[in-house]
Amino acid sequence: MSRWIILLTSMMAAAACVEMVRRALRWRLIGEKWVLAAPLVRRCTWPGFATAVVVTANTLYRPGMAQGQVEDAIEQTLSLAMIGCVTWLVIQAAYAVTDVVLDRLVTIQGERNRRARRIRTQITLVRRVASAVVIVLALGAMLFTFPQVRALGAGLLASAGIAGVVVGIAAQSILGNLLAGLQLAFSDALRLDDVLVVEEEWGRIEELTLTYVVLRLWDERRLVLPVSYFTKMPFENWTRHGSRVIGAVILRLDWSVPVDELRAELYRALREHPLWDQKDWVLQVVDTLPGGLLELRALMSAADSPSAWDLKCDIREHMVKFIQEKYPESLPRFRVVDDRPVSRFAAGRPEPASRLGPGER
Repeated sequence: MSRWIILLTSMMAAAACVEMVRRALRWRLIGEKWVLAAPLVRRCTWPGFATAVVVTANTLYRPGMAQGQVEDAIEQTLSLAMIGCVTWLVIQAAYAVTDVVLDRLVTIQGERNRRARRIRTQITLVRRVASAVVIVLALGAMLFTFPQVRALGAGLLASAGIAGVVVGIAAQSILGNLLAGLQLAFSDALRLDDVLVVEEEWGRIEELTLTYVVLRLWDERRLVLPVSYFTKMPFENWTRHGSRVIGAVILRLDWSVPVDELRAELYRALREHPLWDQKDWVLQVVDTLPGGLLELRALMSAADSPSAWDLKCDIREHMVKFIQEKYPESLPRFRVVDDRPVSRFAAGRPEPASRLGPGER
């Protein structure tokens, strides 16, 4: 009975030590100076408690504390729990370390933003691959704690080649997606927060895994596509080499429109707009349309695609209002040519008097 009391007391002491470490990491003098303190507390608190308790129990447990099959079950359970808890703690600690790097990369803006997003994408995928490998190794270690599985180990290793071929054929699509995900991440074809146009839908990459890509559309819908889609189908990447975008506003007006005045007004409106990046702009007559209309195209640049969209809408509204107030005669008109002969009455000649009598009307 005393052994069990010592075991329980030691387990409680181990949990208390983890709590002391947690409080120390949250202490202001440590937490504010060590950037890794907050991620470790956030991710490793519960794995730390579980690992400390299970490792202590597995270390202090001695044969003879239980009898018969109960003792074997306790030893087996402690071994499985220790492998699982240590694996949990290792994965969460690795995630905590990489969280520090990812949080710093999120705050990078400007010209270095594209490179930061590429590194974020690669770190995210690599740590998921590493977690999957660690979990597979942990499952293998758990299986080999069973004597029956250990006895079959030699036979399993001998048939591993055939089993690998069978599994490869059965999971061909899954393996294809995994390889496609690694290809996209390390070829720099896709990055987190990239702006894409896929299936005529505009959105940003919200999540990029080894098997699927989540695209957050402009209306907050989510478009989920397999990774292999991006290696087989064409798509538009608006932020491949940078986030800067040029937007276009099309105006169709009458031939009488004063193009120079509109060009001056466009430049004045862009200078006063906060979303214009002060770089590119132009107003050109790009086509003549049937019906006596001109097609004018105004180009303007913005820092990213959402800013370009808002800038285009604001400038379009401004130019429409300007034309309505200053040059209403230049609004679109549809001309109709009437080829019918002109009557004598319309030409100023009097119509002949009616030949009908009073009673015939």
